[in-house]
Amino acid sequence: MAVYKKTYRPYEGKLTPGWSRFLVIPRYAFTEFHGKRFLSLFFFASFIYPLICALIIYVQHNASALNLLGVQGQGARGLISINVTFFMNLLGWQSVLALFLASFVGPGQVSPDLANNALTLYLARPFSRVEYVLGKMSVLAILMSLMTWIPGLLCFALQGYLEGWQWMKDNARLASGMFFGAWLWILMLALLALALSAWVKWKPAAGGLMFGVFFVGSAFGAVINAVQRTTWGNIFNIGHLVGVVWVQLFEGSNRTTNGAVFFRATAGEELPLWTCWMALAALSLICLYMLARKIRGAEVVR
Repeated sequence: MAVYKKTYRPYEGKLTPGWSRFLVIPRYAFTEFHGKRFLSLFFFASFIYPLICALIIYVQHNASALNLLGVQGQGARGLISINVTFFMNLLGWQSVLALFLASFVGPGQVSPDLANNALTLYLARPFSRVEYVLGKMSVLAILMSLMTWIPGLLCFALQGYLEGWQWMKDNARLASGMFFGAWLWILMLALLALALSAWVKWKPAAGGLMFGVFFVGSAFGAVINAVQRTTWGNIFNIGHLVGVVWVQLFEGSNRTTNGAVFFRATAGEELPLWTCWMALAALSLICLYMLARKIRGAEVVR
């Protein structure tokens, strides 16, 4: 508008607090997610296994149900043990489903903004690059949290309620392992999905690269192990790296675990714990560098 008309008036409405401005992105992203029927069905179907786990926990403490199964007394404990393996299997299975969700949802977070030059509209407002990345990451973090550690802790709380306070104190490491192990996986998936989305603007290709990083990297590491007769090829297997860290979080040692196959660390083949942490940190830094190169207010074409 022409300045001489002096009809411009500054915005006098309520301002969004600075600390929560990044939440504007997930608010609109969830509206779009709700309109995609396949993703919505997949998301709700991911709660089937936690419901089965909760049912198993309830049945083991329900006398009527045990009588129907013909199990009495301490024989109920022999059905399925509610121990570290039980909760690691729950976290492992849900984390695999979270990988599929991130592969479908993640590529559509950054690539449309880059393809349509929309980053300028974001960053022209009081909205920093860090807030933009946090907003995009929070979309994946919220969805994957609902799939991983939240149902896991609910199952832990149900077992503790039925078993007693002493069981919860004795097995507090299961709850902390579930929480921190899930967040480690969530952060890795979110960073990787956003980095690939920023560099590969075609959504199917970015989603395919997500699977490639995990499954092709795992196969490549297995080939190195077989040819060189070493275990250092596992450094390319993100599932193995996370699995070793999970064992430490849940059990406190690098013992063999019967967790989900995708994350299983076989005795004698696991890498040192510090190596796994270093490899995961290096992957995170690479993803952050990729995002920093692409998330800019203006693109210079040479």
